Amino acid sequence: MQIDIPTPMLAGLSPAQFMRKHWQKKPLLARQAFHGISPPASLKDLAALAARDDVESRLVTAFDGDWKLKHGPIARLPPMSKPGWTLLVQGLDQHLAGARALLDRFGFIPAARLDDLMLSVASDGGGVGPHFDSYDVFLIQLAGQRRWRIGAQKDAVLRDDVPLKIIANFQPEEEFVLDAGDMLYLPPGWAHDGVAVGPGCVTGSVGFRASTLEGLAAELLPRLLDDVDGAGKLYADPRQEAATEPARVPAALLAFARRAIEAAVQRPLALERALGEALTEPKANVWFEPGEQLPAGMACTLDRRSRMLYDDAQVFLNGESFRAGGRDAMLMRRLADHRALTAAEVGRLSPEARELLDQWTEDGWIQPQTP
Repeated sequence: MQIDIPTPMLAGLSPAQFMRKHWQKKPLLARQAFHGISPPASLKDLAALAARDDVESRLVTAFDGDWKLKHGPIARLPPMSKPGWTLLVQGLDQHLAGARALLDRFGFIPAARLDDLMLSVASDGGGVGPHFDSYDVFLIQLAGQRRWRIGAQKDAVLRDDVPLKIIANFQPEEEFVLDAGDMLYLPPGWAHDGVAVGPGCVTGSVGFRASTLEGLAAELLPRLLDDVDGAGKLYADPRQEAATEPARVPAALLAFARRAIEAAVQRPLALERALGEALTEPKANVWFEPGEQLPAGMACTLDRRSRMLYDDAQVFLNGESFRAGGRDAMLMRRLADHRALTAAEVGRLSPEARELLDQWTEDGWIQPQTP
């Protein structure tokens, strides 16, 4: 992606300008960011996905002011002619090629931060109430209209009488009606309320990962402890004296614990490996269909459910790490960045890297790309 070229997608800003001026700083409204765009699925298709137990979905209704939330699978939707309901289908990029292609349009943001594409389908007046997110979000109007009210509210108080995180004291500062093709970017913490204007409103939401310190530590520590040097070594204290304060934690035991943590973190590339594997770990409801080896002379693409990242020494794919160097590393990084390799690029891989690519294809992580 050319990060210094202005684009309608970002209201005439280049990706570099957007990241400097707006990312995690202030909202941006981009009229006709995606001119001529249409939803990647019909209402019938979305309803079918919402009825599956391997797809995360929610149905929000506010009939006569009575807010209700139902988690999927959702067997039946209200009629579109009935005002006040919204269907939310999460992770569409894992199930639909068109949704994956839309998500890939945001490649100017590190993939390690990118989460998924959610679609919201609403009847007239449908929405989820005024709320705020702890992560960045791009709101793309795909069909129909939605009225957004937003505000940089710092004193939000949540209602305690509804099953959703709805702000009780919402104070909007700006209001926009988005038509198909328009997009609104909001940084973390901005209060917003989107209400469908008329039936058949479809909005795409590009969300991002925002790990807490404790959450990330909980993900990394088990991986760091997988192969600690000296694993199985028992604590010993042959010089322990008779205790006069038996409930006090021994200083030697504290030192032993500190060495255990330091040993886990200080191993070469240990933290890098743990982070890369954690960031590419597929979600719990993701599964891959086994395939066959990549035929000779054929290009390949990452399966739309695959997550692939890299650092200076390793590549990471679907929760696993691999060492790579030289030309193989360059080609693997290209696969991660562009989610595809041409037949010529595949042909330049070393025998060892090609064998690894074949294994990934057999695992269903990579798909052959037919002409």
